[in-house]
Amino acid sequence: MRVTALWAAFLAAHVIVAWLGWVYPTQPMGDVVLVYQPWSASALSGGAIVGITESWVYPQPALLPMLLTQLLAWPLNGLAGTTGAYLIGWAVLVTALDAVGFGVLVGRDGAAARRSAGWFWTAALLLLGPIAMYRIDAITVPLAVIGGCWLVKRPALAAAMLALAAWIKIWPGALFVAAVAAARTRMRMLLVFLAATAGIVVLLFLLGADRHLLGFVFEQTGRGLQIESVAATPFMWMAAAGAASIDYSYEILTFQIGAPGVDAVSALLTPLMALAAVGALVYGAFKAARGASFPRLFPPLALTLVAVLIVTNKVGSPQFQTWLIAPVILWIVFDRTRSGLPVALVLALSALTCLVYPLTYDGLLRAEPLPVLLLTVRNVLVTVLLIMAARALVRVPVPRTHQRN
Repeated sequence: MRVTALWAAFLAAHVIVAWLGWVYPTQPMGDVVLVYQPWSASALSGGAIVGITESWVYPQPALLPMLLTQLLAWPLNGLAGTTGAYLIGWAVLVTALDAVGFGVLVGRDGAAARRSAGWFWTAALLLLGPIAMYRIDAITVPLAVIGGCWLVKRPALAAAMLALAAWIKIWPGALFVAAVAAARTRMRMLLVFLAATAGIVVLLFLLGADRHLLGFVFEQTGRGLQIESVAATPFMWMAAAGAASIDYSYEILTFQIGAPGVDAVSALLTPLMALAAVGALVYGAFKAARGASFPRLFPPLALTLVAVLIVTNKVGSPQFQTWLIAPVILWIVFDRTRSGLPVALVLALSALTCLVYPLTYDGLLRAEPLPVLLLTVRNVLVTVLLIMAARALVRVPVPRTHQRN
């Protein structure tokens, strides 16, 4: 009965969030119909194929769910119109993938920790709102959850699933490297991950993507400082005071901050991200070598790495908050007794993110004080989450024999 109620709540949350995308302001479903649909339509009609015939901001396999949505939307074109049908198809695809991930998470018996993780996922989805469904990031969340749930009993399958997820959106790679650092089956996982990556690369070469294979990497290097990023917070207050501008980039379709010093800050963020991520990973591997258990080590290490990708990112899109859902789900599964604080922080972050986008986003673009304040609180809180995760990582115990040595 408890599992049935959980399933009902989870599916109902998807219906509510999908509907909210139609009624909330600022077109929270905009990316789906303004960029995903044209990209996939072009590929199917013999036009340009993003990632293959031209550089693209995403890894090439990210086009697959966009193409699949065209197939799901086709029977509805006559009833809902091309745009409406594509939106419905996308919502159906995300819901179906989430349901598979939810089934792997909860299982048949619905152990207490897994039920708690299921309720957390449901709450995070509702609080985050349409951005949790109507972005490509939503495709990777259930894949990351499935891969994470398989890490202990099916490490090879877990590595393959995380490889696929990382080739759609890079962030699930943080879960994989955390697992490699923390698990004893690291060599098996590493070999499978490399084999899956090699297979994808060979297929992309055969499809003619050789010139644009790593285009998604180079497309990111030219980005400016996006207004929602953590590092842009002081500049947004400058914009509120009239000392900075908010500019739209037609090349990468985002709003960026313009002010003295922005370029210098933006240039520092990528090396800072690399340094922080490598530092956390090396420290996690050190803990593992000293005998730290996987259930205690993996959750804070994974969350630290994902939080680093957000806090030190010069982009800061609202959908990045969906990345936090999977590592917290896995924290609940592996170490429920110590998961309370990350759960509370991520739920608060989800609510704050929805308040910023889409609910007050028009005001944010005008640098009005209230939305800038909401964004500031959100960015401070995600920084607190990073500090909390890093602190938990430091406090992971090692056996006494290793301590004496």
